[in-house]
Amino acid sequence: MENLYKKLLDGNKRFAESKKFEDKEYFKKLSYGQTPDYLWIGCSDSRVPANEITSTKSGEIFVHRNVANLVVHTDMNLLSVLEFAINNLKIKHIIVCGHYGCGGVKAAMSNDLHGFVDNWLCNIKDVYTKHEKELSAIKEPDKREDRLTELNVIEQVRNVAKTTIVQQAWKVRPLHIHGWVYGINSGLITDLCVIHDDQESLEEIYRFKL
Repeated sequence: MENLYKKLLDGNKRFAESKKFEDKEYFKKLSYGQTPDYLWIGCSDSRVPANEITSTKSGEIFVHRNVANLVVHTDMNLLSVLEFAINNLKIKHIIVCGHYGCGGVKAAMSNDLHGFVDNWLCNIKDVYTKHEKELSAIKEPDKREDRLTELNVIEQVRNVAKTTIVQQAWKVRPLHIHGWVYGINSGLITDLCVIHDDQESLEEIYRFKL
């Protein structure tokens, strides 16, 4: 147990030394502040690190993660991150990124009890119910799970677009929302091509008055 813990501290030392070897001013530059162009809303899964899978550097992506990359309108944590990213950091792109093989999606598809997290996963069950006809027509369980993963991302993109924070931002500047799914077995990102750029497009696509 002690070695597992010490592994992290030793790794941090190697990280700091390697960065200073590449650029003596690396940490000094980071200390001046952050100016990311992207907000990443992703899954807590340890296999989906935003910077690593996009080959970006520290300071380039502002990150929020939770189980199954959900955007829940009562989640004060997420809304605080969203507001800060838009109003203070002036990010230009919001990316909701799910991943195939998501444990949260898999759990939501079952009737088993998993504890407190089941309350959170009700949001995915709602997505399943909304698209039950399409999903029930998919006979292979793995493919059905993959499709629910995609539909969940699309729904969360929609939820981001419906927040008052985004709605207010669109009145004054461009802001783009994207839906992605990462393939853990391939290392590749699939762009679901579900993009919202402004208030007008959202009204037209989803037919509700904002």
